[in-house]
Order: sequence, then structure tokens, then C-alpha cells
Amino acid sequence: MPIDILLTLVLTTVIQSLFGVGILLFGTPILLLLGYDFSFVLSVLLPISISINLLQIIKHYQYIDIKIVKNTLCYSIPFIILFLAIITTIHINISLIVGLFLLFVAATNFSTRINNKIATLVQYERSFLAITGIIHGISNLGGSLLTALIHKKGLAKHNARVTVALCYASFSLVQLGTLFFIGFDAGLSYATQMALLQTSIVVFLITEEMLYQQIDNSKYSQLFALFLAISGILLLYKSF
Repeated sequence: MPIDILLTLVLTTVIQSLFGVGILLFGTPILLLLGYDFSFVLSVLLPISISINLLQIIKHYQYIDIKIVKNTLCYSIPFIILFLAIITTIHINISLIVGLFLLFVAATNFSTRINNKIATLVQYERSFLAITGIIHGISNLGGSLLTALIHKKGLAKHNARVTVALCYASFSLVQLGTLFFIGFDAGLSYATQMALLQTSIVVFLITEEMLYQQIDNSKYSQLFALFLAISGILLLYKSF
């Protein structure tokens, strides 16, 4: 089992266990920096990301915000399919733009002026979700924009995490289906993939009991803002 992939999954699974995203958002740039191919990275991370999201959905399905999920499926999914197919032949680096936006969103907790500007932007939810789909298809970074949208909705922690998890699982399923349709060949053996999956599930269960359950709604909102800020900083670093 590749130790670099294993360590990456352990770290990113902890993050996804808390916020509903993380395995793709952070795992993708980390593994790319380690020299792995984009399509290979997707084949490794997508099944594990879907599995962790499904566990979150099963546990808190009653808290799902149906309206957000419906809009996400309608306005993000078609663009994910289209641009994932395109990105197999070209490479576009949009980490700088996404990173700056995330820092902007995180700053809303400290600035009323910035908060008002982001609130105005998020009002155009359909266009925002379409852009999210494009970015996710191109770079796997759409989860960052999705979490920004959910954060600005001001949902309670169970509602926020499970809604993000369902939307993100939908993203991943579509990506996996698109890769299968265009005939991509996975790079890891079934046994290795299953071992990585089992490890991530154990990490999720530990994180669920030891961290997530101990965080109240107020602290969760603050952690969410910190998560967005760190995401933005890392994406800015990656863009240079």
C-alpha cells in the first residue's frame, strides 16, 4: 500500500468527517504535488469520498436541506460532466481565483461589509452552482465553493454537514460515472483500494465520536469559517 496515499487519506478523511468535504478538496492537490496523474487521483479518491459521505447521509438524512440539494443537482451536475470530459485533454489552473474567494468568504465573520457583499453574491444561487460545477469538473475544487454557499446559509451543524455530504456525493458519483464512460483504467488493485477504504471508515468513526459529537453549533460555525480560510490559503499556495 502506498504510504503517501495512505497518510493523505487519513488526514483528509478527518476533515471530511467534520465538514462533509475534504478528501477530494485537499487530497487532490496533495497527490498531484506528489506526482500522481489527475485521473489516477480521481480513481483513488472518488470511491472513498463517496463512502464517507454515505455514512454521514445515513446518520443524519433527516437534516438534509432538500432545496439546496435539488438546485445543486440541476445547476452543477451538467457542468461537472461536461468539464470533466474536457479536462482529460487540457489543464487549467484556477486555484488562485478559488483561494481568494474562500478567504473572502472566511472574512465575513470579521467584516460586516464583506459579509454583505458575499450575501449579495450568494443570492444568485443558480449561477453560483453552475460555476461550482464548472470548477469541480475542471479541478475537483468545487467542494470549496459548495461549503462557502452552505456556510452563508447559516445552517446548524447537522444540516450543514449532511447537505454538503449529499451534494458532494452526487458530484463524486457523476465524476466516477464519467470516468467509467470515457474508459479510464484505475491505477490501484482492488485489494489496495479496499484496504484504503477500510482505513478511511475507521478514521471517520473515530473522528465522529471523538471530535464531531463534541462540537456545538456555535463552535462548528467558527470552525467552518477557519476551514474555508485554510482551504483558501492552501489553494493560493498551490497556485504559485
